Amino acid sequence: MSEETPTDAPGLRAFIGQPNAALTALCFGIAVGHIVVALYPQLMTEFHRNAFHFAGFAFLAAALHPMIKGKTRSGPLLAFDLTFGILIAVSAIYLPYAEQGIYDRSVKFNTLDWIAAVICILGAIELTRRLTGWVIPALIVIAISYVGWWGQLIGGVFSFPGLSWESIAFRSIFGDDAMFGTIARISSTFVFLFIIFGAFLLRSGAGDFVINIARAIAGRLVGGPGIVAVIASGLTGTISGSAVANTASTGVITIPLMKKAGFSSKFAGGVEAASSTGGQLMPPIMGAGAFVMASFTQIPYETIVAVAALPALLYFLSVVFFVRIEARRLGLQPMANDGETVGSAFRKGGASFVIPIGLLITLLMSGFTPAYAAVYGILAVIGSSWLTENRMGPRAVFEALVMGTKGMIMTAVLLCAVGLVVNVIATAGIGNTFSLMIADWAGGNLLIAIVMVAIASLVLGMGLPVTAAYIVLATLSAPALAGMIADRFVIDALASGNLPETASAILMIGVPDPTVLVGPLNFEEARDLIRALPLEIAAPLRDLVVPQDIAIAALLSAHMIIFWLSQDSNVTPPVALAAFTAAAIAKAPAMATGIASWKLAKGLYIVPLMMAYTPLLSGDWGVMLVLFGFGVVGIYGLAGALQGCMETVLNPALRVVSGLAGLACIWPGLLWMNVAGAAVVIGLLIVNARQLPAKVQT
Repeated sequence: MSEETPTDAPGLRAFIGQPNAALTALCFGIAVGHIVVALYPQLMTEFHRNAFHFAGFAFLAAALHPMIKGKTRSGPLLAFDLTFGILIAVSAIYLPYAEQGIYDRSVKFNTLDWIAAVICILGAIELTRRLTGWVIPALIVIAISYVGWWGQLIGGVFSFPGLSWESIAFRSIFGDDAMFGTIARISSTFVFLFIIFGAFLLRSGAGDFVINIARAIAGRLVGGPGIVAVIASGLTGTISGSAVANTASTGVITIPLMKKAGFSSKFAGGVEAASSTGGQLMPPIMGAGAFVMASFTQIPYETIVAVAALPALLYFLSVVFFVRIEARRLGLQPMANDGETVGSAFRKGGASFVIPIGLLITLLMSGFTPAYAAVYGILAVIGSSWLTENRMGPRAVFEALVMGTKGMIMTAVLLCAVGLVVNVIATAGIGNTFSLMIADWAGGNLLIAIVMVAIASLVLGMGLPVTAAYIVLATLSAPALAGMIADRFVIDALASGNLPETASAILMIGVPDPTVLVGPLNFEEARDLIRALPLEIAAPLRDLVVPQDIAIAALLSAHMIIFWLSQDSNVTPPVALAAFTAAAIAKAPAMATGIASWKLAKGLYIVPLMMAYTPLLSGDWGVMLVLFGFGVVGIYGLAGALQGCMETVLNPALRVVSGLAGLACIWPGLLWMNVAGAAVVIGLLIVNARQLPAKVQT
């Protein structure tokens, strides 16, 4: 969560007298209005709420972000921006009240309807350009012009007959996936309320508690300052959904600590960037991703955050392993005791973090809606702060509400604007077509499909924030990935001869030579046969063979894989936004820090592969814990191989052994290989640790 502030307050002040007071009051009113509507949803329809949501944040975006960046606005430019913001806000508020009249005219726009719709769409494009750059506006223009013009000029599977501009305008505003549709609903409820919740946690001093508790827990371990960064960033991820904001907030403390302990500046920056990226993966908030995922999949939010916990923990442990191994490789010693203990950290500010987070998780797991849980979480922060040294009175509450609104400006405008792209994808059926192309290009190979999605996520991440990248990628590729994951069950059933009779009949229709089904098939033969099926045969076959719980797990795995891979632009050059932020704090070369963060964030790629090939997200906690255990040992072995060290330096031969054993630990479907790999990694660690001098065995 990033706090946004006016870029040219003197110009604003000259124009309207006291802009800071006026804009601050507006921010306060927007926050309070959303909270009231969350508690009393019957006050307005969902469409009205979403339109009002966009109206308020569009005006703030126009007022606080000039049309030309870096240029102080004079009177005319300032007047234009404010007028532009007012026009967008008025148009957005007008459209819900015009809806019934449009239907009464058989979905025909009058002049005012046209003016309001055009202003809203153009306003979303321009404000998104101001906030995020040119990529999203370009996507919107390409998408809208595709269904209105050039789609009918191209041939092949992406040819589209075209819609009238009136139909496009109507669908862009009133469609279920449009500006004020599903994604705007997520923004106006879950996302904004949790950002306000995060702002209250920060204002209550919970951020300081996170740093203090991390130092108390890990400060005196080998590699302690780096482990502090991992813990602090993970806990801060519960507060903030932004990797860059995580890096900026915790990095100013953790990066100097790591450098002082002896880590290189690029490694310190890489640790902070990799750890902060994990904040997006940490339940119960997970940025905006969990809410979008729940909306896309119709899987309950509480189910998503529950099964996401072990993968997130596995990711953070992977970064911890790299930190400890690097500390051992460099021969670094634990930090000196600074007097901070777990008890003292809790006495200073633990209540304002633990009580609200505990209440939030309890409410979510009890089946309450995320919006309800967030509102009562906010009240819990206020109440519990009076048990700490940083009590929240009326002024602090006011400041937290304003801070939350300012931190939401970019996200609100972005999510509403992305609805214009998603609406076109749904209208033209591009998602299904693209999914078919992924399946075709990958030849039914799940690994190749995941690599393709990873490359696409990195390319999109060069211009899109990670939430937007996830939305676009999930819309385009989730059906293909989910189908490939579910096909593993079909392949197993075919190879074992357990296909139902109706499924066998459908299968015979799609097989060029039905005689191959007469005798028993081995796994490889069954796999090749299923991969070669056309979609019109494969889809109903899955419906008949795959149980509902496995189909849901496959769908969740597909979305979670895409969500994880969409984070890689935070740590992967040439983008690496979080890494570049950390490099500035560490005073390290930006690209070298980006490469270090990419290496440290290997869990970002390993864990999605486990999601794809194992039941890591199945909801069967016995199976999930076993897979988690093997994953921990396997990732440690892989980290040792990559770093060339465990407790002491590994020679080249042992590095190869460690890497192969780590890979064996996480190899899907072969328990004997997992056990053997874990035994080798643990044995290698024991032998390696015995080579340590006695005085450094800490």
